[in-house]
Amino acid sequence: MRPLRYSINLSLDGCCDHTALSPTEDMHRFATEMIGRADALLFGRVTYELMEAGWRGPTPPGRPAWMEPFAKTINEAKKYVVSSTLESVDWNSELVRGDLAAFVQDLKQQPGDAIYTGGVTLPMALAELGLIDQYEFFVQPELAGHGRRFFEGLAEHVELKLIGSKEYESGAVALSYVPA
Repeated sequence: MRPLRYSINLSLDGCCDHTALSPTEDMHRFATEMIGRADALLFGRVTYELMEAGWRGPTPPGRPAWMEPFAKTINEAKKYVVSSTLESVDWNSELVRGDLAAFVQDLKQQPGDAIYTGGVTLPMALAELGLIDQYEFFVQPELAGHGRRFFEGLAEHVELKLIGSKEYESGAVALSYVPA
């Protein structure tokens, strides 16, 4: 069975708002490796639109060279987009509607490598359905002091077990957990 892994970047105070976090080379290296270990990405509408706007198309002037491996990796990845409002998607994507649990369970049964998800709203629904097999947090050494927090309002407590950690030169830490 293909595992569904959730990954998100956050500050030490739990902020996961991309506009409140500073992009770093370590963060992009981590994300490139993470997506490279998957053969499918599962996004909600907001995350899909954010990623498409930021990474699709030609390299904008001034973008650091260390961001290019991530851009190449995400552009090539197969994407599934969960949305009841979008009429269509492209960018190597397929629109998902209907029963989320049934779709994800079916996707996990298909042959292949891992499936990755990110963002806030969709992963909370997936966590509440018990469908996330691994949680990966990239914790940046900064305090945002504001911004969206992930898993706010989660209906039930989810106990996690640490299975790995990695420290980066920037002071960031990647933490990997599985449901206990």
